Amino acid sequence: MFKKNRWFWIVAVIGLILDQVTKYITVQSFEQIGDTFPIIPGVFHFTYVINTGAAFSAFRGGVGWLKWLSLLVSLGLMAFAYFGPHLNRWEQLAYGFILAGAFGNGIDRFLFGYVVDFLDFRLINFPVFNLADVFINIGIICLLISTFPHKSRVP
Repeated sequence: MFKKNRWFWIVAVIGLILDQVTKYITVQSFEQIGDTFPIIPGVFHFTYVINTGAAFSAFRGGVGWLKWLSLLVSLGLMAFAYFGPHLNRWEQLAYGFILAGAFGNGIDRFLFGYVVDFLDFRLINFPVFNLADVFINIGIICLLISTFPHKSRVP
């Protein structure tokens, strides 16, 4: 059934599972929002925060429309991978990662009204984020790579 664009589906499913499992572990491991556990003190911590906005808390409080945007993007990507053309490997990886991120954060928005974030790079004072955010960025990088000219395989 999902033979076309196989890497898209594999990456999307594995990414979604990793995202949801790490968020679940975060919620279960910390007593309250704001609790932190230093992995490398002052550099990298696991910190339990919630985000009612998009990446880097942009559109804070926009869960109402962000959850629908996540759903629309997720359904659109699934339809594109299933009904659309056969994608090259980089495109499959790109869209699979983007789906994992959009769907993962979308699940949080629909179920809880916020997204659970926990990856906290303090050395550069970066906003706390989660694996779904990482996957979306990896997907964008893969999409950029897919636009570079590639040598065609010789049969």
